[in-house]
Amino acid sequence: MSAATAAPPRLSLQCEAIAPDTTTIRSLDWDRSRFDIEFGLRNGTTYNAFVVRGERTALIDTSHLKFASTWLPLLEEQIDPLAIDHLIVSHTEPDHSGLIGHLLERNPEIEIVASKVAIAYLADQVHRPFRSRAVKSSEELDLGTNPQSGVAHRFEFLSAPNLHWPDTIFSFDHGTGILYTCDAFGLHYCSNDVFDVDPGAIAPDFRFYYDCLMGPNARSVLQALKRMDGLPPLTMIATGHGPLLREHLGLWIGDYRDWSSQRSAGETYAAVCYVSQYGFCDRLSQALARGIGKAEAQVQLVDLRATDPQELAALIGEASAVVVPTWQASPDGDLQQSIGTLLAALKPKQWVAVYDAYGGNDLPIDSVAAKLRSLGQKEAFIPLRVRQVPDASDYQRFEEAGTDLGQLLTKEKTIAAMKAIDGDLDKALGRLSGGLYIVTARQEERSSAMVASWVSQASFEPPGLSIAVAKDRAIEALMQVGDRFVLNILQEGKAQDLLRHFLRRFPPGADRFAGIATLDGVARGGPVLSDALAYLGCRVVQRLEAPDHWIIYAEVEEGTVANSEGTTAVHHRKVGNHY
Repeated sequence: MSAATAAPPRLSLQCEAIAPDTTTIRSLDWDRSRFDIEFGLRNGTTYNAFVVRGERTALIDTSHLKFASTWLPLLEEQIDPLAIDHLIVSHTEPDHSGLIGHLLERNPEIEIVASKVAIAYLADQVHRPFRSRAVKSSEELDLGTNPQSGVAHRFEFLSAPNLHWPDTIFSFDHGTGILYTCDAFGLHYCSNDVFDVDPGAIAPDFRFYYDCLMGPNARSVLQALKRMDGLPPLTMIATGHGPLLREHLGLWIGDYRDWSSQRSAGETYAAVCYVSQYGFCDRLSQALARGIGKAEAQVQLVDLRATDPQELAALIGEASAVVVPTWQASPDGDLQQSIGTLLAALKPKQWVAVYDAYGGNDLPIDSVAAKLRSLGQKEAFIPLRVRQVPDASDYQRFEEAGTDLGQLLTKEKTIAAMKAIDGDLDKALGRLSGGLYIVTARQEERSSAMVASWVSQASFEPPGLSIAVAKDRAIEALMQVGDRFVLNILQEGKAQDLLRHFLRRFPPGADRFAGIATLDGVARGGPVLSDALAYLGCRVVQRLEAPDHWIIYAEVEEGTVANSEGTTAVHHRKVGNHY
């Protein structure tokens, strides 16, 4: 008997004209389920590149290395690589730059146009000399006029650091009105639709992508939007992932502006520092930042390697909390200067914390923590240690530590909001009652649970229900569209032990189910509690955003009652400003 083999991943290519003299080559990765280890994907992803022909020709970005055997032949069908004069590198993350080395083998004379930081990163990636031109905001690359169309293709560059890498640039073609943004405005969504023809289908993934990658840099997003406002009217945003944005352009730009303005309101923020391209620092810092943002606190990612010393001092000195990574035991001169600037800029009343970068040659985390303690700062959370190559559980632990820090920063604001509610209104709201439930979810190495009472049946056919989930709940990350979870219904008279367990504050990454009897493998979404009155296995279909909660609508796929004589435990409140 032969062993079953997994089906090969579905990879395909798409090549279409999108504007005069402009072609996109889209690499469709249909089955990719994770982007990095902490970013779950439900609809695959795409990697988009572009060819623009004026009097000279420019290629904008390449593709993922997994497409080497197909992408390069397709490119060669469109144009002889020797005829490509310029390669515009929006940023150097491998999913966009994975084939640059292959392209240089075919055309060693191509000029790489990128930010100064990106060119430095590429030198470490391709390990061969190459021609380059470093550009920044307002600088231009003129391709000249295409002799057939008569269109003049003149590129203007906009610096867009931290969206979401420090080396990012946008490129605007004055000839077509297309803005090439790479990660910004993108989404992980794979379909044959080249453009955003169905906004309802892609909106959840657009928001999820923003929350994970752009939200932690909301201040940088607003700076990029200001630079975009100085451009002529856009006809399209050509993104590096997902469909190109043309049909509903105002909607997507408006969303970015609104979301980023909300995240940047006020002055209190946490500065999460990282060392770009060192160990797992980039990804771990993003998990921390994502957690802080879930608590409605502001966050700013700060690259210790690339941030200007004056800007670094300001970002650290004005922050309410500062999180720093471990760094190389023998840092280079520039990084050593940045570390000195960071330590000098710390203020006595700030919260501080430290995390392992897991770069292979780190200064021990205890040494960094001791250095911070010696400066008199308050410890925001215990040092986050990484003892192996980070997996999903590590990223969950970092995200939860970030949420704890975010709640610490917003504590006074939360108390003030509770006190601001009118007394009579507060008491009236408190008369709304609900059942008592434990929501559980598990995905690979990640699992979580929460107590819920804002639950209601929402449809008959198909059977569906709605649950209100606070934005800072750890389980929220496991309840995206397409995810599965279990609603455990608690029994009157038998709920107290479960409530006491799941209502306590868990440290980041703690196993919520330790010491609790569960039935594993019964439901697809997660553990079923042995002492539950009944359970319902559910799949998330839609998410509606409320000011401080997500309203989750889910279809019920399975369920059963353990005690047909039991009744559901009920939760009665006296006030409506907390659970």
